Amino acid sequence: MNVKLVKLTDALLDDVWRIEQVAHTHPWAESMIRDLNSRGGYHCGLLLDDNLVGYFYSQHIVGEVTLLTIAIDPQYQGRGLGRKLSELFIAECEKLNAESAWLEVRESNTKAFSLYESVGFNEVTRRHNYYPTANGKEDALIMSYLFF
Repeated sequence: MNVKLVKLTDALLDDVWRIEQVAHTHPWAESMIRDLNSRGGYHCGLLLDDNLVGYFYSQHIVGEVTLLTIAIDPQYQGRGLGRKLSELFIAECEKLNAESAWLEVRESNTKAFSLYESVGFNEVTRRHNYYPTANGKEDALIMSYLFF
């Protein structure tokens, strides 16, 4: 399995947009996916044998990196690629000399929460009724990773 992390470019954005729509219950707007020049933006794609299978969008501001969105193409899930991408995200934060990394995850997304915990993130707090659901709202769990 030849896996490589690359900076996202315009050439990869059609694949990112395709994955975004099938990987998330509430996908980002296409305009957000296509904006690679946002303030502090640090966005990368995961290639498997030169095919984009996942990505993350993050923001690096004054020593803090916030993971904004992350996804693995559903047809490639269950192969350890989510763990690999999460570990590569942490490695990129270290290269950026980050002091901390932050993310939020839906309370109902127990698989993602467990994955983040297993790579070193810790739950810090929650935002009540933050995410929309089909039947109302659910909490966002706020997690952090501290670099020492």
